[in-house]
Amino acid sequence: MGTGSVIRPGDVQRMSAGTGVTHSEFNASPTDLVHFLQIWVLPDTRGYAPSYEQKHFTEADRQGKLRLVASKDAREGSLIIHQDASLFASLLASGERVAHALSSGRYAWLHVAKGKVEVGGETLSAGDAAAFEQAGEIAIVAAEPSEILLFDLA
Repeated sequence: MGTGSVIRPGDVQRMSAGTGVTHSEFNASPTDLVHFLQIWVLPDTRGYAPSYEQKHFTEADRQGKLRLVASKDAREGSLIIHQDASLFASLLASGERVAHALSSGRYAWLHVAKGKVEVGGETLSAGDAAAFEQAGEIAIVAAEPSEILLFDLA
């Protein structure tokens, strides 16, 4: 497709391989370590044309709130994904709380990228995750400065 980019903190990149694409990732720095999450979401239909999109979400965009960063309909300035899913990103200061209302028939997946949070009476640290299957409020409180991703899934 002829695209190339550098991914920086706060960037969300979406690549749909679709009918076929060649790609690679590498750390361009000879001295600095890289830490990023690569998440695969199966599309709702086969045969999409290959496509690529990248957007930066500032710290202010994500601080103390669940900021929609990817969705099926690209609402609220999010990247488009080919699945009935919404991906939220958040940066939380110690003691800060965010909540998500999970609708009936939906599922959620919480991933802690950095820090430590409390949810549903459990403490989750960086690299931990939790699944939710029941409708209701998912309340997340940062036990220390944290970065989280929350997936709302069909």
